[in-house]
Amino acid sequence: MKKLYLILSVALCVVVACTGKKAPELKVNQSFNYAFEDENTKLRVDSLYNRMSLDERVMQLCGMRPDMLLDAQRKLSLDSCRKKIPNGIGHFSQFSFTLNFTPEELREFVQTVQHFLCTETPCGIPAIFHEEAITGFTSLGATVFPQHVGAACSWNPDLIEEKTAATAMTMRMVGSTQALSPMIDVCKTAYFERMEEGFGEDGYLTARMGLSFVRGLQRGGLNKGVAATAKHYAGYAGIYDEKEFMEETLLPFEVAFRLGGVKNVMPGYHKYQDTNCIGSKTLLTHILRNQLDFDGVVVSDYGAIFALGNKGDTVAAWTMNAGADVELPNPDFFPYLKSALEKGMVSEERFEQAVKRTLTMKLRMGLLDKRETWMPDAKHPLEFDPPAHRQMAYELAAQSIVLLKNDNILPLNGGIKKIALVGPNADAYQSLLGDYTYHSMVAYFCGKPVAYEQPPLYTLFRGLQDRLPHEITLQHERGCVWDPSSEAIVNRLGTDPTLKTMGAKNPYGLPVPDEARALKIVGESDVVIAAMGENLFLTGEGRNRESIRLPQEQELFLHKILQTGKPVILIIFGGRPLYITEFESRCAAILQAWYPGEEGGHALADILLGKINPSGKLCMTYPKTESREPQCYNYGYHTATQAPLYPFGHGLSYTSFDYKNLEAQNGKTDPDSWVPVLFTVANSGSRAGAEVVQLYVAPKNPRVKSKPMQLKGFVRLPLEAGESKNVKLWLSPQQLAFYENGQWKIEPGEYELLLASSSTDIRQKQTITLAGSSITLKHRNIFFAEVE
Repeated sequence: MKKLYLILSVALCVVVACTGKKAPELKVNQSFNYAFEDENTKLRVDSLYNRMSLDERVMQLCGMRPDMLLDAQRKLSLDSCRKKIPNGIGHFSQFSFTLNFTPEELREFVQTVQHFLCTETPCGIPAIFHEEAITGFTSLGATVFPQHVGAACSWNPDLIEEKTAATAMTMRMVGSTQALSPMIDVCKTAYFERMEEGFGEDGYLTARMGLSFVRGLQRGGLNKGVAATAKHYAGYAGIYDEKEFMEETLLPFEVAFRLGGVKNVMPGYHKYQDTNCIGSKTLLTHILRNQLDFDGVVVSDYGAIFALGNKGDTVAAWTMNAGADVELPNPDFFPYLKSALEKGMVSEERFEQAVKRTLTMKLRMGLLDKRETWMPDAKHPLEFDPPAHRQMAYELAAQSIVLLKNDNILPLNGGIKKIALVGPNADAYQSLLGDYTYHSMVAYFCGKPVAYEQPPLYTLFRGLQDRLPHEITLQHERGCVWDPSSEAIVNRLGTDPTLKTMGAKNPYGLPVPDEARALKIVGESDVVIAAMGENLFLTGEGRNRESIRLPQEQELFLHKILQTGKPVILIIFGGRPLYITEFESRCAAILQAWYPGEEGGHALADILLGKINPSGKLCMTYPKTESREPQCYNYGYHTATQAPLYPFGHGLSYTSFDYKNLEAQNGKTDPDSWVPVLFTVANSGSRAGAEVVQLYVAPKNPRVKSKPMQLKGFVRLPLEAGESKNVKLWLSPQQLAFYENGQWKIEPGEYELLLASSSTDIRQKQTITLAGSSITLKHRNIFFAEVE
């Protein structure tokens, strides 16, 4: 019997060795979620709550802008603190952007305010200082990273995570513990004014990049990192139907909650089922808490509660009963909760729940521990843009830039002697900055002059000056203006209604363009670099254009440049794809630079000169027409007769990549099983480069009610010239689940795997079969393919 057992054991080992393991180690799908309230937190929070007066409890549910505490010399006034926040305050809203202080002044302000709150208010509860963090800490002198839409084109979740970990470190230096980021709306049309803040049109890619953003920001726990806030919940960029809402729009939020452990969420300014989100119990309670199992804090978007009316206690009660916990940015409505409680419009239980959630958040952040553990009394100089962070900004910018077209003119070779650099974005800091950078917020929302050298920002002109060899002559002339006065419309709907100066023009400080001189240097050049597109006044929150064309002045100027017959490299800056179909065929090369941040000029110069091989891939379909309808790849529009100008996932390189040996096994509908997908990618060119390999799945079973094809995995592969790599992706049946009648279903049948360089450049295909019966799930635990 022992001999037979030994034989069977050896045989089993041989089988396992031959077939390999049956499941991957969970990495991206590893959950960092936890119960927001546990027995330990409840004991401490209950004890604190019971000591608080009603006025103190109410104020914990409110935010305020910190400049309300400044005197005429813009210094903190303790008298103002004693008069305006004698019972404490929950949050200080956008504190660093609002104050416009140096790093050291900012730290001192936070230290002093927290000392006041801890020593002069009845229960000594510190405040949460929150700020924006999409492109880094929104503060004077802090590193400016590329805008989200560009960062998504890197398809590099690891770099996103490191970037936000660096942001969190900077925020913690001055006592900031919460970011009103990430924005994880799925943005399906370039006409959405805030598209630049998102990660593109695809729910899977948005969820994956959003998860990395969260993990970096919250690294080490909320008492070490910075608490993320998932926004704008949900469908702010458009709601098309319930099925798409559940499957795609909510996916990034569900991932942020279930895998990322996000404990703050911000509803959008829009409506859900004809009710403003901040007042929708369906959205904030039934879906958020009951379906998505969110157990954290709901904070209002700035001024969003105003949309519900102006009667204080009625609006406060409506908001709280719907499911909101905290009012931002100022205490406009929630102080009326005292009246609402007296009248029975809000229950004591619901009010207590909101206050305790806020206190639990402060406990999780470490703010209820000894003050020296979270706000050291430091006086040393602070460095908000250290070399390591600037290098990271450069790397992310370089990986974000997408080479859309190249007629063998790039990289620029030794035969080039004269370069003409023209266009309004050639030497404009405004072309580098997303809408929630410190500089953009000061310029647009406040209409104030901006310190563009804090930190130093490198435009394309400055980047080329630094990088070009001495034997190449660079001549520069703008040639035309952005023309924002006739192109942009200030749209106050869906923005903070308390802002008074939004849309005020900021003096650019740029010379008047000389078109004649620009065309003269174009005629004298070997090649023309035309830096066109939008700037911080033409796209972003509150900025609405009726068109996605280049502004008229730029179109007219570009036509004249192209008529000279000189080879033109078109570089487009901005926060979205633009309509350029009329120019595309006449340009020698086209690059999409997005808003590339402080090192954008250096990154672009290095790509133009071949010091870096471009590797960015589009996170958004580039439209061929001006249609307002979504032109997303997974809608099935990308056919031979209805192709976009450039498809989702597209991006060229200076080298070439071969795909081979695709091999996938059949699987089962068992939600705990996995399907291994193996393939090889080789760099068949003469330069080192990186390829973003994309795995799409197309269901063949008509019972599967899913989009015609959907992204279900990707991997970014750096490869030396001539190098090849074998890759194994693990696909989960849970990724193939679709939403129907309030449940998630996995259906057996055939699924076609599409291994691709873009959503239309399919390199290899294989059909697999999932065996078994139809499976129904309450919710999914696995959302992404694992890479081995």
